[in-house]
Amino acid sequence: MATVFFSYSHRDETLRDELEVHLAMLKRQGFIETWHDRRITAGEEFDKAISKNLEEADIILLLVSSDFLASNYCYGIEMQRAMEKHEQRDCHIIPVILRPCDWRSAPFGKFLATPTDGKPITKFPDKDDAFLEVVNAVKATTTPLQPRQDTTPPSKSYGSAVKPQILDIPRSSNLRIRKTFLDRDRDQFVEESFEYIANFFENSLAELSNRNPEVGRHFKRIDANHFSAIVYIAGKKATQCRIWIRGSSHLYGNDIAYSSNASGSDNSINESMSIVDDGYALFLQPLGMAFFASQQNVKKLLSQQGAAEYFWDILLRPLQQGST
Repeated sequence: MATVFFSYSHRDETLRDELEVHLAMLKRQGFIETWHDRRITAGEEFDKAISKNLEEADIILLLVSSDFLASNYCYGIEMQRAMEKHEQRDCHIIPVILRPCDWRSAPFGKFLATPTDGKPITKFPDKDDAFLEVVNAVKATTTPLQPRQDTTPPSKSYGSAVKPQILDIPRSSNLRIRKTFLDRDRDQFVEESFEYIANFFENSLAELSNRNPEVGRHFKRIDANHFSAIVYIAGKKATQCRIWIRGSSHLYGNDIAYSSNASGSDNSINESMSIVDDGYALFLQPLGMAFFASQQNVKKLLSQQGAAEYFWDILLRPLQQGST
C-alpha cells in the first residue's frame, strides 16, 4: 500500500477534503493510504509528526496555489524535502494545481502536473472532472508500486486464522463543528465564487456554440470584478448578461450581481447572490429578483456550481422559451 502525503496550505483545506473524498476508492481497494497534518493527534509534536510522515511517504501531492507558494512551511520545508526525496528516487511527486498561480517558475515546474496541462481545478466548470484526473494520475503512479502477485498456490494452514487487512482507520464522518466567518473569509469566498462563475460561463458558452453551429458567442473579462456574455443566433443578439462583484460599500455587503444588459451600468440589476453561512460553511443565496425565481429557490443555499447554474439558467431562458 502506497502512502500519500498531502502538502498544502490551510487556505486550501476545503479543496484538499474534496480530493480525499475522490481518492476513497483507491483507499478501499488497498492501493493507498493518505496522511495530512489534520491527522496529528493531541500530544504529538507538530513538526516531528509532519517530518516523520513526509519521510515515509511514497507519493507526495503538492496542492499548489498562490497560498502554497507563499507559505514558508509548504514551499520552504515540505516542498524542498520532497524534491530531495525525488532526486534520491525515494518518492513520486505529483503537483496538483488547485488555483491559478505562477507554479511553472517553481522548482517542481518541470514535473508533469495534474489536471492535464496544469489547468487549475477551480477553472473547471465541474470540479469533479478535475478531481477525477487527479485520481487517475495517482492511480497511474501507484501501479508500479504494487507488488507482483504470487502465483504459487497457498499452503494449507491448520489452527491459524487469517489476519484481515485494515484498509483505513475507523472514525466518524460527523466531524463538522460550528465556525465564525470573518470579513476576510467572506471577501475571499466572493472572489473565488466570482472566478468560478466566470470560468463556468466561458466554458459553457464555448460548449453551447460547439453543439449548436448556428450559435455565436462573445465572452469578455471587463476587469477583475466584471465580465459579460452574449449569445448570437444567426448573427443577432439573442440573450446577454453582465455579472460583477458589488463592493462592501453598498447596503447589502459583498455580493455577486447579474444584469440582462451586457453593456449596462452597475445600477441595473436583475438578480444577485448574497454570501451567507449555515454556521458550518459559506454559500450563495439568490435575492429572488429574477422573474422565474420561486420562493423555494430563493431559500436555497447554493454552492458555487449551483450559483453558476442559476445565473446560466437566466441567460438561457429566452433561448429555451423561444422568446428571442
